[in-house]
Amino acid sequence: MESEPDFVINDQGENERFSVHNHHQFQQDVAFFDQKRRLRSETPNESSQLIRKRMRMNLTKFRAVFANRSFLVDTLTIFFGIGTWIGVNSLWIQLPLLVNVLPESWFLASYLVIIVQVANLGPLTYTLIQKLCPIRDSFFIYWLLTLGVAAAFVMAFFYDITAYFWGAERSIAFLGLVFCFALVGCTSSVLFMPYCGRLRDIYLVTYLIGEGLSGLLPGVLGLIQGVGGNAQCIPNEDLDDPKYVQYFPPPRFSTQTFFIIISSLFIASLIAFILLDQLKSVKKEYANVTISHGNKYEYNRNAENEEHKVNNETDRKKPEEKIKKLSVANYHGLLVLLGTICMFTNAIVPSIMPFGTLPYGNVTYHLSVTLSAIANPVACFIAVFLTGTSIRNIITLSITSLPFVIYSMTTSVMSPSPPMMDTIYGEFFVILSWTLLIGFGSYIRLKITTIFRYNDGKSLVWVGAWTQIGSFVGSVLSFIVVNYTGIFQQYNPCESL
Repeated sequence: MESEPDFVINDQGENERFSVHNHHQFQQDVAFFDQKRRLRSETPNESSQLIRKRMRMNLTKFRAVFANRSFLVDTLTIFFGIGTWIGVNSLWIQLPLLVNVLPESWFLASYLVIIVQVANLGPLTYTLIQKLCPIRDSFFIYWLLTLGVAAAFVMAFFYDITAYFWGAERSIAFLGLVFCFALVGCTSSVLFMPYCGRLRDIYLVTYLIGEGLSGLLPGVLGLIQGVGGNAQCIPNEDLDDPKYVQYFPPPRFSTQTFFIIISSLFIASLIAFILLDQLKSVKKEYANVTISHGNKYEYNRNAENEEHKVNNETDRKKPEEKIKKLSVANYHGLLVLLGTICMFTNAIVPSIMPFGTLPYGNVTYHLSVTLSAIANPVACFIAVFLTGTSIRNIITLSITSLPFVIYSMTTSVMSPSPPMMDTIYGEFFVILSWTLLIGFGSYIRLKITTIFRYNDGKSLVWVGAWTQIGSFVGSVLSFIVVNYTGIFQQYNPCESL
């Protein structure tokens, strides 16, 4: 039998031999090298024209993304999303200043964690009301955002009011207003995002951007505010023990000013929602949906088929669609991992952070808190572009975060004398550990949620359940350990003078 002929294509004096197994393959090879020769034979002017043509095509595609949407609705939806957790996030940002003036001192963080969990009564109450007597969800949103505005404004003027209660001086006003902020945040999870369901699905992304800004904006505002510096020891003018007392330099602007700014952001969120709910131009951006019984949404899928046709074709090419259904072991393992991460990042870590950072100075605590708050939305933003959802990668990231968890826990338990105290290296490693700990936790949680999104049944319901279970267990555990065991000790730099 005669062998198949070999065809030789000369490219700039170098011979490349191709064995052609079939005629179709040969044609592809010839076409490839023809295109290669054409590209190399182009003059610089022709190449620049080709580049400009491609840039115009990319610009056209970029414009097409925004051509079929309303800039007004995007803006209003972002401000609407800001009103979700901005109250709770602002409290954490102010903790480095509040622990110095409120009677709970370093234990204040553990009170915040447990109050936030108690505020989950809000979503339960809302669900019960909708079961017994359905009411329009917009009514509840008006009420919640108004509560946020009032709580932020009152907090600005009465956060330091205390009263004697249960055998000790307590920050009654502050803790009560914390519950109001937490009620807004927890209930927004079952109200705000479902409300956006009446809008076309392209606006869900802008809502999530606003929700991310609810953590980013207070963090940036806190960095601008600062804490004035570390504590200074000055003589006690009362001539009583102790001989020296701590003096905390003032920040660039006060806690009162900070919460007034937060209340203005709440007002902006409330105005944005009023416009979303009332403007006729916004209603033109509604999806084909019928709303009944308070918050029940029924979509007309047939009418939406044309709108989603192009998106569906694109979605089929996405890597996430290739995710296989989880095995039973992986399913339960990821849920346990999710609950554990939420137990640490939502409860234990915030509760013990003062003990692990304040011995290094008030500035270290301030930077740890603010950078951790910023790390959360940044990690979620990165996750949008890193689309991989491999279980192996999730396990690898979880193991990678363990050293930061161990180091952070170690510095907290060893308070008031943690390692590398009074050194720049100690401050750097502490800030880095707490920030990366929160960043890794946020990223892993989002990736686990993404995996469960592509599994059938009540997968996302279980994700929400394990998130709450982990957070609740962590908050109760940390509150008891921090307040009643004596494991975590405060540090006073003036005691040894």
